[in-house]
Amino acid sequence: MANIKQLNPASSPQAAFGARLRRFREERGWTQDALAPRIGYSSQHISAVETVRKPPSLPFSRKSDQAFGTTGTADSFEREYMELRNGSLKEGFPEYVGYEGRAVELRIYNLGLIPGLLQTPDYARAVAYGAVERGSITYEQADERVAFLEQRQAALVRSQPPMMFVVMDESCLHQAVGGPEVMNAQLRHLEEMSARPNWIIQVAPFSMGERRAFDLPVNLLTMVDRSIVAYAESQGYVERETSVVAPMFTAYHQMQGEALSKAASAAKISKLRKGTL
Repeated sequence: MANIKQLNPASSPQAAFGARLRRFREERGWTQDALAPRIGYSSQHISAVETVRKPPSLPFSRKSDQAFGTTGTADSFEREYMELRNGSLKEGFPEYVGYEGRAVELRIYNLGLIPGLLQTPDYARAVAYGAVERGSITYEQADERVAFLEQRQAALVRSQPPMMFVVMDESCLHQAVGGPEVMNAQLRHLEEMSARPNWIIQVAPFSMGERRAFDLPVNLLTMVDRSIVAYAESQGYVERETSVVAPMFTAYHQMQGEALSKAASAAKISKLRKGTL
């Protein structure tokens, strides 16, 4: 009997991908030879991905999703590939995204740019291509960022969608991204999303001044067991310690209380959109 290499999924994101691929395969009673024709890759290639001798690719991930029935789900291999590929962008962010797809409540604060989960594809592409123009990423990486964001957005579309609480600094609405047509469509999208019952979108006006609770984006997730997970760019990692998360949760609610109401925020967004025409 051939020796089976033991996998350590905690050793790297690529190892985690390989270990999960093996687990899904073995749960179905498939050998690597049996999986090969289902995804159009050789058993040797599958073995190399499982044992971290070859990195997974986007086509490989999508074919795996088709074989395992995980296409478009929060557990898709394509989603994991995007997390792996983009993991170097912000430390701790791939781990956060794993929680994001399972959260029952999301509380988001952003400034400068519309929050990613509310960005239209054209707006997201303009932001990503701006990074290309600065020379920090390639066009391929920019397109992958946009695709990764679309995967995150798709994970929120469920039979029981999470409650979404968003506070945007007023600067998000005034930052001209992609030109008038892109901004008009983006602001219209905000209006449409704000009308959904599970979305509470509020604007933190410039007049809030020094009372603004955060100086960098903050994400607070409430999980099904009511535990809270936090991710802030100022920290750069996922935080679960109650003594740290609880004050952030309190500060977020204080800021919500001073922000414009949902109705007033929608009216402000509508007024600004009409000004882009």
